Amino acid sequence: VGGSPGHESPGPGDKKRVKRSHLPKQFVVGISYAARIPLRSVALALQGSDSDHAQDALRVLDIVLRQQQAKRGCLLVRQSFFSDDSRNLVDLTGGVSGCRGLHSSFRTTMNGLSLNMDVSTTMIVTPGPVVNFLLTNQNVRDVRDIDWPKAKRMLKNLRVKATHNNMEFKIIGLSDQPCSRQTFPMKVRSGSSEGQTVDITVEEYFKSKQVFLEKPYLPCLDVGKPKRPNYLPIELGNMISLQRYTKALSSQQRTTLVEKSRQKPQDRMRVVTDAVKSNRYDDDPIFSSCGIKIDSQLTRVEGRVLSAPMLVVGNSQDCVPFKGRWNYNNKKLFEPVRIERWAIVNFSARCDMSRISRELINCGRTKGIIIEGPYSLVDEDNQARRCAPIVRVERMFEKVKANLPGPPEFLLCVLPERKNCDIYGPWKKKNLHEMGIVTQCIVPSAKMNDQYFTNVLLKINAKLGGMNSKLALEHSRQIPVINKIPTIILGMDVSHGSPGRSDIPSIAAVVGSRCWPLISRYRASVRTQSPKVEMIDSLFKPLDNGKDDGIIRELLLDFYTTSQQRKPEQIIIFRDGVSESQFSQVLNLEVDQIIKAYQNMGQGPPPKITVIIAQKNHHTKLFQADAPDNVPAGTVVDKGIVHPKQYDFYMCAHAGPIVGHLKAHPLSCLA
Repeated sequence: VGGSPGHESPGPGDKKRVKRSHLPKQFVVGISYAARIPLRSVALALQGSDSDHAQDALRVLDIVLRQQQAKRGCLLVRQSFFSDDSRNLVDLTGGVSGCRGLHSSFRTTMNGLSLNMDVSTTMIVTPGPVVNFLLTNQNVRDVRDIDWPKAKRMLKNLRVKATHNNMEFKIIGLSDQPCSRQTFPMKVRSGSSEGQTVDITVEEYFKSKQVFLEKPYLPCLDVGKPKRPNYLPIELGNMISLQRYTKALSSQQRTTLVEKSRQKPQDRMRVVTDAVKSNRYDDDPIFSSCGIKIDSQLTRVEGRVLSAPMLVVGNSQDCVPFKGRWNYNNKKLFEPVRIERWAIVNFSARCDMSRISRELINCGRTKGIIIEGPYSLVDEDNQARRCAPIVRVERMFEKVKANLPGPPEFLLCVLPERKNCDIYGPWKKKNLHEMGIVTQCIVPSAKMNDQYFTNVLLKINAKLGGMNSKLALEHSRQIPVINKIPTIILGMDVSHGSPGRSDIPSIAAVVGSRCWPLISRYRASVRTQSPKVEMIDSLFKPLDNGKDDGIIRELLLDFYTTSQQRKPEQIIIFRDGVSESQFSQVLNLEVDQIIKAYQNMGQGPPPKITVIIAQKNHHTKLFQADAPDNVPAGTVVDKGIVHPKQYDFYMCAHAGPIVGHLKAHPLSCLA
């Protein structure tokens, strides 16, 4: 870089050049004994015995799996591995590719030790010239149109290979000047004398090494150290393959990834079985020494199919499910609201607001929702579209206030794009947090038909206090476990910032049922907490005056006031987003807070508590043995592949896509 393979281009602060030695060096590597992990503990765990070493032993076996793939040059991401085979890459545009790989991990099940294997996908930077990556990433055609501050943020910490010497480097930034003007001090020897230090441009240096730049007007990649820059002309850099892309995807990239990642069940099953055979696990010396042999065929298990629950909608009409789906066509909502004060605001340049208003009102009429004409249709000024998102929101809100005679019940907001829209967050914060105004955001679509507006109205009706439907069993009070005992149902989850954003607080949200014996009405409570922390720490929050300002007290008080002044004698908790290793933390940290919040509200016997943990981010897939289709909605598997001791089961609660796979959601009952 900056010259021959053995030299660097020093920065302005260096007094002299440092020549690297090409002599071999000796290194001393120390290997220390860590621990003895008895693999017999796995056998004990399979028999149902508690073993402190069972998870450690499984972790050792997983490491063997990872090591096997590392030797093949695969990218390792937790328990998944990815190769750079071009057949596994899916172009998502923007310099990003989806890379198909495989997940593999060992699990203890009722059937014994099992290898859990599944198709996995991660995002990587598309390999190739850095210049091409930037052009694609910023969607421009000419290098002169590249936004270099944005490029600097995008390139930081990525690795490149220099085309003139095949050396690999990590990018820490960009040069302030183009190659033709960026200088660095270089010591010039004159015979046997020390010589003198002169400033030389990067372009001149490479020309002296017979490397002629075609685009010297472009900046250099800084591949050195923070206080010792090392310049590589950007045109000489190639992105190294299998580098993870951790930033959020655009809506178009998400759509492309979903469309190109779909596989028919039989295709997915074939990929997994072929991978097991090609990996030749039985030839691994460590597995052989442990007496582990892996069957090349998928495990066969028995399941059962539960009937889909019936719903009751408006006029006490039954809503009969079909293949795990409920359709609201030609049906009124159970408790529709009336909307009188509302408006439409438009941030999109490709939107017919009059049509949206007309279609929404007509669709609402068929669902029983009486919607008056909107106060106003507010378009964003063309000049404002070039402003920052927060400025756009503030200007739009001022325009809304000027056009409306009073505060609206809700605002329908038309966004320019679906996912990761910069306006969405500031708009929601302004309306919900600062002004207390309910909003519903939509995106213009070619499929804005009756089904589209029905889905929008289902959200609007619920947000404004209406009820779309009830369970038929709930309507007829035929759920004894809930109807006989005052019961509150809690749903708990934590949302984290996008990958790579450790500065964004996590959001803890809890919903609690109200109006017992109903279970279809809920109140929500939200708190922020430390970034990337999964356990909720604000369920019980005692203040200095002894009062509780936590989430649970808020929900318990609401339950009490809407349920004939009765405290819940039973609490059913649905917890989402925690891994198996965090089950004990849910019991020790979160359930403990719930008990304290309950006790803080007064005397009385402690409630019965049931904790049900639902997991989605796993890799257990179910296939029909004798049919090419997905397993039917309502399929339950509660033996064979479940935990040998814990009470858990797999449920496919929804209908799968036409061509795709159906993921079973494991639910574990902890208490």
